[in-house]
Amino acid sequence: MMEEQPYLLLQRYRRDRRNLLEFLFSSSLIKELRTPAGHVTSLSDLDFDNLSADYILHSIKSGGVVDISEATKKYFDESSYPVMIQSQLGDSYFLLSDPDMSGSPPRRAPPPIDVNRTADNASYSSRQPDPLIVENIGASMDKFSPKYNAPLSRVEDVNIPPLGLPCLNTGIGWILEGLSDDDLQESAYEILLSSLVFSGIEVHTVEDRRKEKSSKFLSGLKTKREKINQQSQGRGRHSELVDTIRIQMQISEAMDACIRQRLTQLAARRIWESVDIPKISLGLLNSVFKSDFLNEKSYVHWKSRQASILEEILYFSANLEAYERETIKSSLSKIRNSKEWDITMSPSERAEVLLPITQVELNLSSLSGKFSIQGETYCWTAGYHLNIRLYEKLLFGVFDVLDEGQFIEESNELLMLNKLTWCILGITQKMHNALYGWVLFQQYVGTNEAMLLEHALRELQKVVSGEHADQKEEQYMDSLACSRQYNGSEIKLGLVQAVFFSISSWCDDKLQDYHLHFSQEPTNFSRVMNLMSAVGILTSGDSGDIKVRFAAVCLSLCYCHAAARLCVCFGYLGISCSLPIGSRTLLLIRLDDSNEHATRKLKTYVERSIRAAYRRVASTIDLESKVLGTHPLALLANELRLIAQREFSVFFPVLRCWCPESGMIAAMRLHQIYGERLKPFLKGVSSLSEDVRSVLPAAHLLDDDLTQLYISACEENRQHHHLNQDLDHYPIGEVAKPIILDWVIAQNSRILEWTGRVFDLEEWEPLSSQQRMATSIVEVFRIIEETVDQFFGLNLSMDITHLQALLSIIFHSLDAYLLKLLNQLVDKNHLYPLAPPLTRYEETVIPIMKKKVLEHKLLEDGVSNILNELTVSKLCVRLNTLKYIQKQIGVLEDGIRKSWALIRPSVAQRWAKEEPLETSENSLPSCGEAVDELFVTTFNSIKDTATDSINKICDFTGARVMFWDLRDAFPFSLYRGNVEGARFDGVLPQIDTVLDHICGLIDDTLRDLVAFSICRASLECYVWVLLNGGPSRAFSDSDITLMEDDLNMLKEFFIADGEGLPRSLVEQEANFAEQILSLYTLQTGTVIQMLMTASEQISLGLDSLNRDSHNHDKMGLEDAQTLIRVLCHKKDREASKFLKRQYQLPASSDYDDTPSEDSTFGSPLISDLLKRSSSFQWTNKSQSSFKSFKNKIKEATSDIRSVAW
Repeated sequence: MMEEQPYLLLQRYRRDRRNLLEFLFSSSLIKELRTPAGHVTSLSDLDFDNLSADYILHSIKSGGVVDISEATKKYFDESSYPVMIQSQLGDSYFLLSDPDMSGSPPRRAPPPIDVNRTADNASYSSRQPDPLIVENIGASMDKFSPKYNAPLSRVEDVNIPPLGLPCLNTGIGWILEGLSDDDLQESAYEILLSSLVFSGIEVHTVEDRRKEKSSKFLSGLKTKREKINQQSQGRGRHSELVDTIRIQMQISEAMDACIRQRLTQLAARRIWESVDIPKISLGLLNSVFKSDFLNEKSYVHWKSRQASILEEILYFSANLEAYERETIKSSLSKIRNSKEWDITMSPSERAEVLLPITQVELNLSSLSGKFSIQGETYCWTAGYHLNIRLYEKLLFGVFDVLDEGQFIEESNELLMLNKLTWCILGITQKMHNALYGWVLFQQYVGTNEAMLLEHALRELQKVVSGEHADQKEEQYMDSLACSRQYNGSEIKLGLVQAVFFSISSWCDDKLQDYHLHFSQEPTNFSRVMNLMSAVGILTSGDSGDIKVRFAAVCLSLCYCHAAARLCVCFGYLGISCSLPIGSRTLLLIRLDDSNEHATRKLKTYVERSIRAAYRRVASTIDLESKVLGTHPLALLANELRLIAQREFSVFFPVLRCWCPESGMIAAMRLHQIYGERLKPFLKGVSSLSEDVRSVLPAAHLLDDDLTQLYISACEENRQHHHLNQDLDHYPIGEVAKPIILDWVIAQNSRILEWTGRVFDLEEWEPLSSQQRMATSIVEVFRIIEETVDQFFGLNLSMDITHLQALLSIIFHSLDAYLLKLLNQLVDKNHLYPLAPPLTRYEETVIPIMKKKVLEHKLLEDGVSNILNELTVSKLCVRLNTLKYIQKQIGVLEDGIRKSWALIRPSVAQRWAKEEPLETSENSLPSCGEAVDELFVTTFNSIKDTATDSINKICDFTGARVMFWDLRDAFPFSLYRGNVEGARFDGVLPQIDTVLDHICGLIDDTLRDLVAFSICRASLECYVWVLLNGGPSRAFSDSDITLMEDDLNMLKEFFIADGEGLPRSLVEQEANFAEQILSLYTLQTGTVIQMLMTASEQISLGLDSLNRDSHNHDKMGLEDAQTLIRVLCHKKDREASKFLKRQYQLPASSDYDDTPSEDSTFGSPLISDLLKRSSSFQWTNKSQSSFKSFKNKIKEATSDIRSVAW
């Protein structure tokens, strides 16, 4: 088979070239054909094998005018030199020799072209074809003209085991007298024509087709339907099929016309009762002359082929006497002698030369068949090796010559016509099924078209499952001996067995390394396994008597070896046969999971394929490691994972039908192979280096994939409990656990350091107009997310300890950030001005030249600098940053939960495998609960801290806006001097401006919260004006109405007609201010009486001064501090007289209450009297002097009780 390959490639190249040219000429691309004799009117006049394809293509590009003489000249010119590659240097060309054996190509330029060619070539170049005698001489020219191997579309496989038919005695290949591949094809076509003609089927002559084809070529404007109608009217269906077969088998029209005419004439004479191959050849030799051919070389080749056919069948017949053989030899010699046969001899003399051969053929054909089968002739068995080859050529005609992986549309009809040749070639139905299956199989191997394999499988299943043939037919098929070499010894097989044996051998060769042959086309693996199931799997049996069961028949063959007689057994389920066995037995056994021999063979396939795949990977892994800079064990694990995944998804689902434990074998073998190389590496692991990062995850994933494959195989193979051995998992978890923890600890220090660094560099400017958070928090989350990705990117086995360490990093990082953010704030007390001294109202009658000056609140430089940095804009950025933390912490939590859930199944599987059932069932839920609790504790703590921080900064922002940024407009100016001249009209526009500015800076979700903090601070500031207004503020009864209107104005400002804050919320916050205003509406005596009642509560320790100073709801009308301050700010003589007599408070006219830009009012007395609540934040000095103020109130109320009002 190996020796035939170059020749087959050459023949295929020639046929493909001819198909291309026929397609070009039959298309509309060629406008005109020119020859010295004029225009060509018929394509049958052209010799496609002597035309230059390059010239034709160039002519089509240039306008479509083709000169036949120029095309022929170009062809011979091209044949004289090697084929050149169109490279820039022009120094590359194809060689006829094998480049591997010839060494490297020449480095020098080729010699210049010699214009003066040899005489032979010159004669070829100058010869002009005669338009009347143009004929296909490609078959003969191929033998005398150099041709070159060219790339083919079909993928040739030289490893197809041959059937082992006896070689043709006339030889195959380059011998002139031998039968070539094209000779067999042309002879097969002649036999098909003969079977049609002698069966009475009419076939039209070539002249009819010439007229029709000329009309087709010249009538380019006719529609396709018109042409089809003309064809159906011009010839019958059989003629169409025969014409299709001629095209498929690349037979020239000229030869076809000649043979059809002569066969039609022979059939009309009815000189033969039965037809066989020798009769056909003799009849044609006697009726075909040189003048019937348009080319002498074509005729010579045709005549030589007929002589070789006769020689193959008659001369080498075993039933001939020596003198008969000599007579045939002499006659064939005369036939091959062109001068004697074609020139010297007359027709009668030629008949006399053929007469001895005819007589020998008649004697042989008169012999009765060996097996007494109906229609059997001597040629059935004498020339079976030729008959089978010829029938194969006919079967190959069903494939499209332009797409060899596809059938032609008429394939079924062609097969029906081929049946007519069965009586000539000695073919039975079972032989046809086997040979057609064999042809389909060969075509699949060559084209890799899966459809062909399915068709081949169906044909071979017909052979296996077909009805039991009679004994005579079985004996006949067994006599068609084929010889094969197996392990250095020769075995004899019948035809059907040879087909099965060859296909099984090919399947066996591919399945030895199925990972190599079926990874690219995985669907073909199941088809090949089904094919082997049909033909049987080749195994060697044990010594002794063995009973083999298979499908329909039991066939035994002799396995000849030196001195021992061995047996090749083909068993078919249904009949049992017991065969005496020599030293060993060769079995072809049907695949069955219950058959020990077949199962053992499949296990061998798995073992060998896995090892072969590993060797391929291991051979390149070191080089790949150097190129990629990755540890070899990591690359090896990844490659073995691909092998394991292919085994699991592609091969095991197919193999488990016959060998359920195949997946276990593959998993254990891959596990063992990698484990041997991994074990030394694990011993040296001490830290999470780059190599460890790459190797351990890859090994872990490989272990998981192998476990999955192994478990699936165990579930499939439950009945084979003795094979269920647990995989000894790689100790990756034990090695990885401590080094992962070390890595996490190292990351904690690094992230904390990085968090502090970016925070210190933060300037609290928004990241962008759309992203209003600080840059530092984005960077902190980036490094946290990178750490999380790296953590889960390790792809290692982890437990809750590792998760806890990771969450600890996140908590400490964000908690440190939040703590630093809060530490940047100052105490809100620094924002409030010092409360002015308590005075009693008194109008100035005589101006005092020198008044007392109010104390100013002086801040430390550090505090002042911090307050200057904590602008409203930067406070808004901080709030946005905190909101970003709240959002991102939720996203981060979801991501970690999902990533953890992905690695949990692997951990759970290992726990379930390593722990007892009772322990695992209880531990896994508890572990899940612990994980949930860990997530809740970590992330809720961060969320709560962020929420508290938002609330604190919001409160600070509101206080800063009202008591710091708007202090001159609001607390220092409102109602100063008189109420009517300093109301809210000048304050609200400034508050509105501040709110607009904040809304443009703050996150949308925080706007209401910040607005509410400003609303609360504004009401707090308003209360401060009412109670801590100082000497310059005194309110008469008529002023209270205006002040109530101002309070309502302030509330409506924040409610904003329902588009602002909720009314209920604003009303709740304004409740305390309304209570203070209600005290001003009371009579002075009533307020004094309430103060006396409050004094009793002070004596019992129930005074409101000790209550939560931040709760307005608890600061009612009976609070002593509230009542005293109301009396101080009442523009009432009775109140003034009471305060002077009981508390010796100075008159308001004694103080200069002129506002200052950089100071606030202050008084030692106010520090000694009261501690401010949520409306009034007290200084440390105020709190320390609270007891002295308490005693003074007790004394005053005691005096009041003793005085009659």
